[in-house]
Amino acid sequence: MGKVKTLTLIKKGAEADLYLAEWHNKKVMIKKRLAKKYRPSKLDRQIRVYRTVHEPQLMHEAKKAGVPTPTIYMVDLKKAMIIMEFIDGKQIKQLLSEVSANKREKLCAKIGQLVGKLHSHGIVHGDLTTSNMILNSEKKIFFVDFGLGEKTKELEARGVDLHLMKRALQSTHFSFADKCFKAVIKGYSGIVGDDVAKNVLDKVKEIERRGRYVAERKGESK
Repeated sequence: MGKVKTLTLIKKGAEADLYLAEWHNKKVMIKKRLAKKYRPSKLDRQIRVYRTVHEPQLMHEAKKAGVPTPTIYMVDLKKAMIIMEFIDGKQIKQLLSEVSANKREKLCAKIGQLVGKLHSHGIVHGDLTTSNMILNSEKKIFFVDFGLGEKTKELEARGVDLHLMKRALQSTHFSFADKCFKAVIKGYSGIVGDDVAKNVLDKVKEIERRGRYVAERKGESK
């Protein structure tokens, strides 16, 4: 495996911890899935091993679809750990507030194209937020964290993906969220076609209606 140096916790997640480290003289990210005590140990092990295998496979598929993702250097099933390339850049979440309106819409259209490529190849990201997108110095947008992703062409799954994207924009970039999401859909349509984009967008609206209905019923029951 090689010795890991200067392990620094970057993010503590519900499913896994993310570390910045040095490995074979490279700056890397290490993702380690955590044991869950509320699950039976055998089942917990199976879930962590499956996800540790599945995530790099999805990232490889995404790369083949034309979506930049970190290079996987090593997978350690015993430790439920992935060692991958460190992407030196800025989260799209940070960038959208810093750039001009024109630049912002171009970035969002590009994101839409990349999502379109994923969906066209039967890949759903599962956590499609601007926190999981990084722009590097070569102006390439990398998608990271496919831990909740799956291989599917189901309309519902694609709708949920874009619904998450819309919610992320609304919660973090409220003042220009609508324009950004329209740009995302424009880029998406350019890849999947107008008819498919309309079907997915209709599904997004249906998911939103469901959410409002549940919220209203909860309000009535109080």
